[in-house]
Amino acid sequence: MQIRLFRQTRASLALWYAVVMGLILTLCGFVVYEIIIDTYLFSINQELESVSGTLHDVIEPTLKKPGRIEPVFQQVLPNICPVEFSCPTEKIFRQSQHILAEHGIFSPVYKNKQYYIRFVDASGRLIAVVGFQPHELPTIVQTKVWQTLKDPQGNRYNQKSLPLHIQDNQVWGYIQVGRSLKELDNRLAALKLVLALGLPITVLLVGGSSWWLAGLAMRRIDRSYKQMQQFTSDASHELRTPLAAINATVETVLDTEHLSLAEARDTLASIQRQNYRLAELVGDLLLLSRLDQQELATQWEPCCLNVLINDLIEEFSALASAASLKLTSSVLCHQQLYVMGDEDQLLRLLSNLIANAIKYTTAGGYVTVILKRNNGYAVIEVQDTGIGIAPGEQKRIFNRFYRVNSDRSRTTGGSGLGLAIATAIVQSHDGSLHVQSELGKGSTFIVQLPLIVTPLSNIRRSRRSY
Repeated sequence: MQIRLFRQTRASLALWYAVVMGLILTLCGFVVYEIIIDTYLFSINQELESVSGTLHDVIEPTLKKPGRIEPVFQQVLPNICPVEFSCPTEKIFRQSQHILAEHGIFSPVYKNKQYYIRFVDASGRLIAVVGFQPHELPTIVQTKVWQTLKDPQGNRYNQKSLPLHIQDNQVWGYIQVGRSLKELDNRLAALKLVLALGLPITVLLVGGSSWWLAGLAMRRIDRSYKQMQQFTSDASHELRTPLAAINATVETVLDTEHLSLAEARDTLASIQRQNYRLAELVGDLLLLSRLDQQELATQWEPCCLNVLINDLIEEFSALASAASLKLTSSVLCHQQLYVMGDEDQLLRLLSNLIANAIKYTTAGGYVTVILKRNNGYAVIEVQDTGIGIAPGEQKRIFNRFYRVNSDRSRTTGGSGLGLAIATAIVQSHDGSLHVQSELGKGSTFIVQLPLIVTPLSNIRRSRRSY
């Protein structure tokens, strides 16, 4: 069920990502397509407007009779061809362009482009042409100045028409300057092909990459989900154990007809122990939850580690003596070391490490707490000569409810949450916690916390509230 759920979520993420990216790419392609058209047409229209306007201003002042070709036509357009004669070829028109360029009508940058110039009378009848001759274009002048025409072969032309007037303001006819759009259409066709092939391929690539990226992104979620499942299972198991013991004790009492005062006291003491264990476990779980969610109320203040360690050595000396151990401390720096943090949490952190060292060190062994300074960090080492930890277990001991030896931990009262709480406290103080151990020779837990510079007036004693 879990695998199917994650696969469905991964597929949904990949699909939506591919769809959204496909829409974005399609929109971008459409915008690029329109920009290319508008830019190209603007350039063409600027050319047509320049040529038609120049010719209009040169020719119109010399016109005398409507529809008649004046000598100025031959001077400005040497290769003008009346419709009743054989018209010049495109090669001859290119020769004319050189002459027109000398008069400032055609710019050299417009050479070899497919332009044409046509003259029509007021009734729309074609009088003369210059340049290449588009086949079967309509000659009737429309009221619009700008026109886009198409011949029977599907070739498009952009054309500008300007009226010509004689001296009494009578309409002589019209001058039409056009340009073939074949080059633009070829580019647009190539762009359409690129978009038609490129967009689906790009969407497929995006879909594949999004599937892979979604898998990478969901690895941590999957790992967290598995850890949550494991945590829930372990918590249920740990809570069920004292509850089952209490229930068994109560059932035994109920099945006994006559219960002496001593037996009643023993029964209540057993229930009290299980209830204390249950309350301690619930308290640890609640502390872990608050640390994870950063909801635990903390009082950040400068804390002197020298004072905290001295207090803890004093507190645990009786426990170490009862276990026939020697508990000592060693300060390898001349000045007092301060860290910014919550004193109660730091006491809980160090007390968990010292208590674990005492639990898993055999009689006659040593537990030493070392305080030193290293590159702006306070380093606290809790060393013991205990049973040690196998290399394969050293990374797992910081997991919640994990115990190297479950039976031994239950005997000593452990629930497998001490090191998990210590890790959470260290992380909330921007520090680190790791272990160095050798099986059968002992372990060293190393805590690193960032130092602060604190004046002597801020020194205060520990509250011993772990």
